[in-house]
Amino acid sequence: MEIIKLNDKNITDINKANQPFEIIGRINPTFADGNWTYIEEIYEQPYIKRYSNDSYDPTVYIDNPDKAIYLAYLNEECIGQIVLRRDWNQYAFIEDICVAQAFRGEGVGTALIQKATEWAKKSGLNGLALETQDNNLSACRFYTKCGFVIGAVNTMLYKNFDNGEFAVFWYLKF
Repeated sequence: MEIIKLNDKNITDINKANQPFEIIGRINPTFADGNWTYIEEIYEQPYIKRYSNDSYDPTVYIDNPDKAIYLAYLNEECIGQIVLRRDWNQYAFIEDICVAQAFRGEGVGTALIQKATEWAKKSGLNGLALETQDNNLSACRFYTKCGFVIGAVNTMLYKNFDNGEFAVFWYLKF
């Protein structure tokens, strides 16, 4: 596997790895004594979810010291991506991370997090941050495995969509 920074030649590979994923359960976070913990709730009936592609101009990430996109390739096929930006609080915010279905659980996501860590450190940032939904249990497990901790839960962010989801903000401090 090779991870390459976005450039004019690979820009058409943006979002190729954005594929459906299975929702198997959710986390139920609790804040007590200054710490977040959670328990898992496994759904009896998993379901498939897909995020639409973000609408942004990827060219603004090319040669930008405050933004970066990295694409993961295997045999010239784009199998993953991570989109990063410098945030005001000295974290590198992960705007998007995705791995193609056939390559999940193969270390692609971990390699992308490692690349994000490298970029953030070179940029003088103090950690990584991201947001995901409480019902994306597989992602929550992955972030925990990578060393992220919950920093906040926002119960209102998705309220206008009537989907019952909460936003969970994860942090990895260097």
